[in-house]
Amino acid sequence: MSAVIVTGTDTGVGKTVFAAGLTAALGATYWKPVQSGLEDATDTETVAALSGAEILPEAYRLNMPASPHLSAEDMGVEISPDRLALPQINGPLVVEGAGGVMVPLNRKTFFLDVISGWQAPVVLVVRTALGTINHTSLSLMALRGAGCNVVGVAFVGDAEPEVEQTIAEMCHVTHLGRLPYLDTLTRETLSDAFDAIDTATIRRAL
Repeated sequence: MSAVIVTGTDTGVGKTVFAAGLTAALGATYWKPVQSGLEDATDTETVAALSGAEILPEAYRLNMPASPHLSAEDMGVEISPDRLALPQINGPLVVEGAGGVMVPLNRKTFFLDVISGWQAPVVLVVRTALGTINHTSLSLMALRGAGCNVVGVAFVGDAEPEVEQTIAEMCHVTHLGRLPYLDTLTRETLSDAFDAIDTATIRRAL
């Protein structure tokens, strides 16, 4: 079993859409271990619709759309990292984190602690919008400081070549490509857009 971790600089940066495209491109299985917020379509349901891939059930399904530790406390439970071991499957596995790198899972554990323990390659999904240089740089510092193998950075949003180049050069990180905002998001439009992503580099890291 070979896994790749998809994490991001923040909530709402496009991790789920990217994870769906990557899952389809790799012919992988998808797993979102911690889901916070069940009112709308969950990330797992979105990836299933956009990729048609095999989906593993979440370890935690938390009602409130909030940081996982708060959402878990709202339900009277505590997230245990012991329940977040990577599933043993045949073939590649795409694992999507919750929120950003430093989101708390409980009062003692950040998601970064779990990602580091997995010892799997990491793709960092980032916005192209204003503020992304700071957020991306800090997230990369945290990942590398925890000993994670960062494959590269994938951008989501409108093209910002100078910003993207600045991040790649100053952070010494591989630019894996950019997904634009899609007016119509379907399995077909995502697949077409994902041709711009350097999946070969990700495959080599598995």
